[in-house]
Amino acid sequence: MSATDEVALDGELDAARLPLSALNHLVFCERRCALIHIEGVFVQNAFTVEGTLAHEAADLSGYEVREGVRMLHALPLWSARLKLSGKADIIEFRPNSDGSETPFPVEYKRGRRNRWQNDDVQLCAQALCLEEILLTEVPRGAIFHVSTKRRREVEFTRQLRDQTEAAVSRLHELMGSREIPPAVLMPKCEGCSLHEICMPELSLRSTEIEAASAHLFRF
Repeated sequence: MSATDEVALDGELDAARLPLSALNHLVFCERRCALIHIEGVFVQNAFTVEGTLAHEAADLSGYEVREGVRMLHALPLWSARLKLSGKADIIEFRPNSDGSETPFPVEYKRGRRNRWQNDDVQLCAQALCLEEILLTEVPRGAIFHVSTKRRREVEFTRQLRDQTEAAVSRLHELMGSREIPPAVLMPKCEGCSLHEICMPELSLRSTEIEAASAHLFRF
């Protein structure tokens, strides 16, 4: 689910609940997360536009059945415990031999798998919301990578759940502080849509900038 589409989806949800998509931004880059969700800065580039287009089909609310699997599109999710809210692209309800169903969240992403696990954390947070809402275990889900048209199954291991819970705690801490973390130049900065606003290259010249600032108003 894209950041611009996630809103409070229930009359009882309060302002303290944060969007699920913010977890994705946080794990990728805390400064990007703060710029988007504290400063309200969001700039489109080719990657973000492709991501929005990738979500279009999944973002339309609806219901269908394929090969005995019920599928709900754009299903609202929330967690009172984690203070999160948002929408899932698709939730599949897979039938079990005893007549019950197991929820299986599917999140659409534009590109190939990355190495920062931000997509997996966002998906795991959806599973935690589902477990709280439906009072049932959600053992796994999947990321659908649109560029390759492949599904990658994600198991919600204890390690991933702990990582997600830690990310949720850090997200609330960051949003509560209202502070913007300093820029740090990293290889992933190159494709970031906020690169020109963030200006991470300046972090390499911090000493020069501090020295210049010290003399700026000296007469």
